[in-house]
Amino acid sequence: MNHEYEVIIIGGGPAGLSAGLYTSRARLKSLVIEKGLAGGQITNAELIENYPGFPQGISGLELGQLMHQQATKYGLETLQAEATALELEGEKKIVVTSKGKFTARAVIIASGSERRKLGVPGEEELTGKGVSYCATCDGPFFKDKTVAVVGGGNAAITEALHLVKFASRVKVIHRRNELRATPILQEKALAEPKIEFLWNTEVEGIEGKDRVKQLSLINVTTREKATLDVAGVFVAIGLKPNTNYLKGILPLDDAGYIVANEKMETPVAGIFAAGDVRLNSARQAITAAGDGATAAIYAQKFISR
Repeated sequence: MNHEYEVIIIGGGPAGLSAGLYTSRARLKSLVIEKGLAGGQITNAELIENYPGFPQGISGLELGQLMHQQATKYGLETLQAEATALELEGEKKIVVTSKGKFTARAVIIASGSERRKLGVPGEEELTGKGVSYCATCDGPFFKDKTVAVVGGGNAAITEALHLVKFASRVKVIHRRNELRATPILQEKALAEPKIEFLWNTEVEGIEGKDRVKQLSLINVTTREKATLDVAGVFVAIGLKPNTNYLKGILPLDDAGYIVANEKMETPVAGIFAAGDVRLNSARQAITAAGDGATAAIYAQKFISR
């Protein structure tokens, strides 16, 4: 395949595919590089009910495929590979991948972030089958059921407070004996009768055949083991942006997120950031798509200059 493009997009989730749709419709020779399935992280969602245009909901896998189909209709090229480095050579940007080097005048980084995982048996096998990393996405599927939230920071407590709208009980599992969330969130959670806290506790395993049925727990202080029957478990122990390959090229915050302005421009001319990889992203498919469109519009303006 041709290794020279006007725009290269790293990441094929909602941000990257929306960017590719806009750049390819602008008749810019564009390439999207995605290491996994078209759609990125949303392909793990069993049903997405909050993306406009799908009143009955749509599976994440199908939405990703439709986005990809729409973008490639206008000439967007795709490459299944992992971006491992970004190099600058004058005004030329060189994207190093597991399948070779590709050059472009502008690069849109939409490589997203990954939910930190527990790394316990059953987690990977039951992801999308009761194991979730997004209460906003999947909370309605657990109406009148008991669920667990793992974590004790702002993300975990926000997830728990959202889940009480649907679940009959929410068990917050935290490895410490106090929360790390902000005082206001703590006050709301501690006052919520549907929320119960399991302190000094870690998850050792997630059990179930086709759906989550039970958690294996251990008390980190007493080493006592126990089980907990739940219909779902929401893991909220932090996020990890996919930006290791950008260190030394772009300014990143302490957590590794890309600093960009409202035009999705980074401090390096011709490099843009969109979606979950960007600092202060709302981390929703629809906002990622908006970021991608914005980045594409300003990438086009950059190239036309």
